[in-house]
Amino acid sequence: MLFGRWDLSQVKVEDPGLVRYINLAPVFVPRTCGRFSTNNVYKTKISIVERFINKLYVSGHRGKKHKLTSGRNVGKSQMLYNTVKKAFEIIEQRTKQNPVQVLVKAIENAALYEEVVGYRVGGIIARKAVVTSPQRRVDVALRLIAQNIQSVAFKNKKSLEEVIADELISIYNNDTRNNVIRERLRIEKEAEGAR
Repeated sequence: MLFGRWDLSQVKVEDPGLVRYINLAPVFVPRTCGRFSTNNVYKTKISIVERFINKLYVSGHRGKKHKLTSGRNVGKSQMLYNTVKKAFEIIEQRTKQNPVQVLVKAIENAALYEEVVGYRVGGIIARKAVVTSPQRRVDVALRLIAQNIQSVAFKNKKSLEEVIADELISIYNNDTRNNVIRERLRIEKEAEGAR
């Protein structure tokens, strides 16, 4: 039971490509204190809720611009832990569903299928569409969600838990007005044009 309230055994991953990469092992407290941080492959051993909380600490860089640095985004782990717990309570009140299922479905909706890479041919850089690996799909989805939450919460009158709940429900419903869904569609359209 996550946070002593939500059963993770009832949560299902509908996307067959992401089943191995979204860890839904039952945990009471989603905190491993960096136990699996020595190797990048061990990300799959960390609970998806803990990975989401870790992304909210430092949401990463946006493109090549280093606007979002680790020095400005750090915070107390217990504060963010309690914020996510309250956000999950809000999600449960609004949707009448398990909030971890809402988080997993939001990650599935935000995950890219294709993206564009550049490679050098002679003196020019050519762009080519490539299929995104499942591990990268989860990583990019979590990054996009965390960056969107940070940008919406900045100078907003709503509390952080309300912003997290609003954004996760919006992505869960696949709302095209949401920036995460819009960004995913933009990247996939760009990849379609680069085929």
